[in-house]
Amino acid sequence: MAKGPGGIISGGFQTLKAPDAPTIDSVSAGVLSADVTFSAPADTGAGSVDSYVITAKQSDGSGVSETASAAGTVSLTLTAGGTTTFAAQAISNAFGPGQFSGFGNSSTVFSGQELYTWGRNNDEGQLGLNDTVSRSSPTQIGALTTWASLEASEDRGFGVSTSGELYAWGRNDTGQLGLGDTTRRSSPTQVGALTNWRVVRCGSNTGTTHAIKTDGTLWGWGQNFDGTIGDGTTIRRSSPVQVGALTNWSTASSGDGQAFAITSGGELYSWGKNDDGQLGQNDTTNRSSPTQVGALTTWSNVSSGGDHTIAITTDGKIYAWGGNFAGQLGQGNTTLKSSPTQIGALTNWSKIDAGGNHCHSIKTDGTLWSWGQNNDGQLGLNVSNLTDVSSPAQAGSLTTWAEVSGGDGNGMAIKTDGTLWSWGYGYYGNVGDGQRTARSSPVQIGAETNWSLISVGNNNALAAIGTTS
Repeated sequence: MAKGPGGIISGGFQTLKAPDAPTIDSVSAGVLSADVTFSAPADTGAGSVDSYVITAKQSDGSGVSETASAAGTVSLTLTAGGTTTFAAQAISNAFGPGQFSGFGNSSTVFSGQELYTWGRNNDEGQLGLNDTVSRSSPTQIGALTTWASLEASEDRGFGVSTSGELYAWGRNDTGQLGLGDTTRRSSPTQVGALTNWRVVRCGSNTGTTHAIKTDGTLWGWGQNFDGTIGDGTTIRRSSPVQVGALTNWSTASSGDGQAFAITSGGELYSWGKNDDGQLGQNDTTNRSSPTQVGALTTWSNVSSGGDHTIAITTDGKIYAWGGNFAGQLGQGNTTLKSSPTQIGALTNWSKIDAGGNHCHSIKTDGTLWSWGQNNDGQLGLNVSNLTDVSSPAQAGSLTTWAEVSGGDGNGMAIKTDGTLWSWGYGYYGNVGDGQRTARSSPVQIGAETNWSLISVGNNNALAAIGTTS
């Protein structure tokens, strides 16, 4: 009998057999990534397999997937930690589109992040270790393995779990922990009972904190002298209050009295202290609520330091503005700027972080660059005279840098191989290499190769190690 379109056979119909399910052989997972290796089905059904779909169901209920043309290994970028279940499906289009196999075996992997800290004398419990003893090498905070976002400050720390819980610890005399009181905490304490926090940011030397929820709303609390919270007042808050009414905030940054946030549409807003033009508004007037900076809608990330700020756009340009006594604006001079000014003409900047009076950035080629104040070797340039640098200078010659963070007198970075490196001021053990010695070039911290998150405060640091099981 002759077969017609759709499998119709002269004299009747034949049910077309879909392919069997492929087999997942192994999963190698990181915190927010996974490599899934799978085999083709023994029986391809009514025809050959045209493609495969590998899916991952994440702990927050969301899913991600990738399509492959042949059996082998597929890499997936995850968006949530915790428990993830992987499955594979085969597709055949032999007699028309959409012959899907069933799902065969699945593989479940738990991925999380342990939180570590070190540095400063810990007088306010800012290391989160339930004591006031300083540390000169990484020490784990508690037993949680579900940290998703973290932020270190001069005298306090914050973290968000993969389930959306917000935790705070350290100094709290102005309510900067958001716990509704002014009592300090020496170990992580949950802020309220909500489970929809996504990211948290706080300034190095100011008592103000900001956080963004999963619904895109922005919240602030703590000290509010110059309108730094952004709620239109200068009233101190010991519990989170919403900043404005927008629901499309994507990222934020707090400096020493000034704050910034970017919307999902690429608009940049600023508020707070502005005596050095650090708000980027082309004036020196304080703002107590978010005000858009210029008209650009291509901002992708922003980082604010002592009295200066740097930001990058989606096309890889980097801008700076604010105070500039140490050349921290990267303009080759020490002249302050009250509006965003591009650093050079390059369009290959990828990652940024502003320290107290210095900056770090990584280019798309994996090179690390620094500029600004260098009295403690915080630029990582391995120079003996520790002079300030007013234009971006490359730190070494490596092309394997992946993440970078700057504190008051320190810098820290993660390489693509997952190793952790640190440099700068070391009196409190804040380099993290077990010594109390300043380092003017990066030194490796421990031997681990699974570091995943970093944040440097003022003489203290937080970092996370990725764990899987």
